Amino acid sequence: MKRMNQRLTTKLKKRGPKMVEQRETWASRMGFILAGAGSAIGLGNIWRFPTVGMLGVLTGWGISSFYSVVAGWTLGYIFRTASGFFSGMKPEQISGAFETFVANPTSAIGLHLIFMGITMAILFGGVKRGIEKWSKILMPMMLTILVLLVVRSLTLPGAGEGLAFLFQPDWGALTGRSVIAAVGQAFFSLSLGMGTMIVYGSYLSKKENLVTSASWVASLDTVIAMMAGLAIFPALFSFGLEPTMGAGLIFVVLPNIFNEMFLGTLFGTGFFLLLGIAAVTSLISIVEVPAAFFIDEFKWTRKKAVTVAGIGAFAAGIPAALSLGAVDWLSNLVSIEGRNYGFLDFMNLLFGQYSLMIGSLGVAIFAGWKWGAKRIVGEITSGFESFKYGNVYAFFIRFVAPAALGTLLVYLLFNPNAFA
Repeated sequence: MKRMNQRLTTKLKKRGPKMVEQRETWASRMGFILAGAGSAIGLGNIWRFPTVGMLGVLTGWGISSFYSVVAGWTLGYIFRTASGFFSGMKPEQISGAFETFVANPTSAIGLHLIFMGITMAILFGGVKRGIEKWSKILMPMMLTILVLLVVRSLTLPGAGEGLAFLFQPDWGALTGRSVIAAVGQAFFSLSLGMGTMIVYGSYLSKKENLVTSASWVASLDTVIAMMAGLAIFPALFSFGLEPTMGAGLIFVVLPNIFNEMFLGTLFGTGFFLLLGIAAVTSLISIVEVPAAFFIDEFKWTRKKAVTVAGIGAFAAGIPAALSLGAVDWLSNLVSIEGRNYGFLDFMNLLFGQYSLMIGSLGVAIFAGWKWGAKRIVGEITSGFESFKYGNVYAFFIRFVAPAALGTLLVYLLFNPNAFA
C-alpha cells in the first residue's frame, strides 16, 4: 500500500528527479483537462445524473469489468437506432426488445469484447499518443452532439414542464437518503476513490497549476451532467412520459421518444453515439489504473500491462454480461434487504459503492495524516503560488473529509440499497 501510494501520488521529494523523468507526461495542460474531464464524464452523467493503493487498483479493475458491458449496449443501440430498428414499435415492444437484447449471450459478450478492445487500442498509444490524442478528438465531438440534442429537446412542445421538473426545487424530496444518493453520484461521476485521478495526476508536470486544472475537470463534469438533463427531461415531458432512471430511461424510454420525434432516427443515433463516446473516455481512465500499476510495480511494457489489465477486466465482466437473463443464477445472485441483485448489479454495489467509499476514506487518511497535509499544500503551491487556503485545505483533508466519508460509509453499511 505504501509503495503504491508513493509511486502514484505526485512526485514525493524523497523519490528524486530520476523517477519523475521516467514517467510519461501530458503534452499540454489542455490534454490533461480534457482527459480528466473525459474520465469524469461518462455513463454516470447521463445514466445516473438524471434520476489509493491496491484497493484503488482493484476498484478500477472491478468497475471496468461491468462498465464495459453496459458501454457495449450503447454500441448495439447506435446501429439499432441508425437502421430504424425501433420504427413503428410500441412502448412494450421496445421494452421487450431491450430485455431480449441484453439476455442474448452472443451480443452481450461480443459487444463487451469490442468495447474493451477499443479501450485497449487507445491505451496502447500511451499518455500523449493514446489518451491525450483521443481525448482531444472525442471530447469536442461529444460536446457538439450534446449541444445539438439540447437544442432539439428545448424546442419541443411542452419542454418547459421538463425544465420546471429539473430546476424547480422540491424541498419535500430533500431527505437524508437523497443527499446520500447525491454524494454517491458525485463520487462515481468524478471518478473518485478508484485511483484514476491519482494516476492522471502523476503524469502532470510539477509546475502544473493543480487548482486550476482540477477546477476545470470538476466544472466540465458538472456542466455536461446538467446538459444531459436538459437533453433528456424536456423531451420526456414533451411526450408525456414519466422520468425514470438507469437502463429503463436510456434503452426503453428514450427510444420511444426518438420514435415520435421529427428526425428521431438521426437524433437517436446521435444520442447513443454520445453515450458511447462518454463511456470510452471514462473506461480508458479506469483501465489505465491497473495498467499503470503493472508498469510502475513490475516494470512491464505498456503493451503488456494494458493487455493483461484489459483481458483481465474483460474476463471478469463475462458473468456480468450473462447476468441480464442469459444465466438464471447469475441474474439472481443474492437478495439484500428485499432486493434481488444479479451479478452486474452486485458488482456495481461492491465496487461502485462500497469500494469507492472505502478507497476515498483511505486516500483522505493517507493524504492528511500519513503523507501529510503540509506536503500536499507544498505540491499545490509549487504551481500555484497565490494559493491562500492551505490551512483550510489541510483542516478539511485531515478532519472534515475522513469524518464525512466515515459517516457515509457507516450509513451505506446499514442501508445498502441507498443508491438503488
